[in-house]
Amino acid sequence: MPEQVFLNDKLVDIDKACISVTDSGFLYGAGLFETMRSHNGVVFALTDHLDRLFFSARNLSISSPYDKEYITDAIYKVLSANKLTEARLRLTLTGGPMAETDRQKSTLLITATKFRSYPAEYYKNGVLVVLCPYRQNPNEPTSGHKTTSYFSRMIALNWAHQKRAAEALWFTTDNRLAEGCVSNVFLVKDSVLYTPTIETPVLAGVARKTVCQLALKNSVKLIEKDLSIDDVLGADELFLTNVIMQVMPITKVEKHTVGDGKVRPTVKKLKRSFDEFVKNECEKNCGSD
Repeated sequence: MPEQVFLNDKLVDIDKACISVTDSGFLYGAGLFETMRSHNGVVFALTDHLDRLFFSARNLSISSPYDKEYITDAIYKVLSANKLTEARLRLTLTGGPMAETDRQKSTLLITATKFRSYPAEYYKNGVLVVLCPYRQNPNEPTSGHKTTSYFSRMIALNWAHQKRAAEALWFTTDNRLAEGCVSNVFLVKDSVLYTPTIETPVLAGVARKTVCQLALKNSVKLIEKDLSIDDVLGADELFLTNVIMQVMPITKVEKHTVGDGKVRPTVKKLKRSFDEFVKNECEKNCGSD
């Protein structure tokens, strides 16, 4: 049976799913997306993902007739149709076709594929990151929102991969640490956990929120503040977060070795806690959606 996707109001075969040639997301990137993961057939932190989606839709004037209950039902229909319990999902919402007669009709697309984790050696030995040659503009109206206008991030990520790096770290136009292309970033100095503030602005990552909660639960002091390249290079530990990579240690920034070049205790502890949190949350909520 071919892969099934949910498009607007029904499940369809992926090779039969079509959007309008005048869709505003296709033409202008006027859309939002969420990357999610399911474990044990349950989507992790789905409420957080949908809260962020609807918050951005309101702030960026992307209208939608769909409510959270409708989208939640659609997500689980996609998982069921594809017989997936461990999955990577993507939800895309655009302003819809720009033709006069269809102006108010948003486009909703939900897809799911088998979950594939990052290589185990990334977590055992840590990864290399590079410094992004581009800058994040705090005055850009889409900053801090997960929009489908993602081309600059993909250019930077591809550039990083060409340098055999896992990520590129973005800084703002006034040289403050922001985030990765597809991740949030944390650092540890003298056993204190630091991360850029949401107001930098950075994406309010679902995994970022989880790490902040786990830090407090594990009595790890957390400070959200403006950070510089000196803070990055002076860190004892560095790591990246998103819901797919969860907690990924960084051991090299360009030619600079982070700490002693090994994955250190704080990152290991948060990684274990994150893994356990996902497992517990998804088992606890199994069957409740």
